[in-house]
Amino acid sequence: MIQSFKPKTKLNMKYVLNPLAIYELGQRSNQEDSIFPVSGEVTAEDRLFIVCDGMGGHESGEVASQTVCQTMSEYILSQTSPEGAFTDEQFNEALNAAYDSLDQKDNGAAKKMGTTMTLLKFHSGGCLLAHIGDSRIYHIRPSERYIFHTRDHSLINDLYDIGEITLEEMKTSKQKNVITRAIQPNLERRPKADIKHITDIRPGDYFFMCSDGMLEETDDSDLLNILSDPDTTDDEKIQILTKVSENNRDNHSAFLIHILDLIPDNYAKEEKGKEESPIESVPDNRVMTAGTRTIERKEKKSAETKEDKRQKRRLPIVKILAFAILLFIVIYAASFILLKAIKGEKEHSKTNHQIENTILQE
Repeated sequence: MIQSFKPKTKLNMKYVLNPLAIYELGQRSNQEDSIFPVSGEVTAEDRLFIVCDGMGGHESGEVASQTVCQTMSEYILSQTSPEGAFTDEQFNEALNAAYDSLDQKDNGAAKKMGTTMTLLKFHSGGCLLAHIGDSRIYHIRPSERYIFHTRDHSLINDLYDIGEITLEEMKTSKQKNVITRAIQPNLERRPKADIKHITDIRPGDYFFMCSDGMLEETDDSDLLNILSDPDTTDDEKIQILTKVSENNRDNHSAFLIHILDLIPDNYAKEEKGKEESPIESVPDNRVMTAGTRTIERKEKKSAETKEDKRQKRRLPIVKILAFAILLFIVIYAASFILLKAIKGEKEHSKTNHQIENTILQE
């Protein structure tokens, strides 16, 4: 069992990511998958990722997936901050906006167009995962051989849950492409998304989100083995995933998102406020180096704080010693003056006595 990571203090986090995309046609004549960000435009600054797999034949599936992907991404980017909180309510507002947009594009065909949807949004408190249909989101921790994925909304999953088919039968079933939830226009009851929140995110973790076409020849163990190989870079891992899926029949799209580092949000804000010097300026493709340097700076700051505390503990002792020395000097000086005064008084009395004797003799 994996122990949840519980930091000593609850901090909002900023994530250092390395996201990569796969966007392949397969053996189909047209591309009905849609992804956000668009393939070729994915950057380390992105915090929102969407994969939609359209259906309906001809251009209907393409229209559905593009509409949902575009509407949800535009709504979320315009209504939320990139690193701020992201709630279920905000997600559902974006989903309803997508349903509304799709309603307006309904072509009235007998076979309704529709699309699956998977969404991953990183925010200050972790990440939100949401899905409708059989496109998946994986959370993989290679260091612990841990893999989680969302549950497909499919007929074969329902049959498996009630014991009608086995895992092996699921792989070859003729009904494996039948889904039980999809985003479609003008429905009396709009299907809701399954939402999951993940707060236990660590450097080295991967998130992998994909349409079902990506998994024709790849299962969970294959995926875990590919991502757990310490001798391959992220670019090489993407090349391997692309290679093993090159003969897949269906369109297949995916995002592979590597968590390189986590930075406490309050520290990141402090760093942003500092004046940048040529030595500390780090280009975007070297963000991980900046993250490493952040840790070193925190350790140095911590060491200085401990030294300050030791100095503060020594300060009262120094004050007491100084006061004792001063008190000794004052007492010594007072004693000296008092003794001198007594001695002077005795000499004065002796002088007066001599004078009185002299007067009497005369």
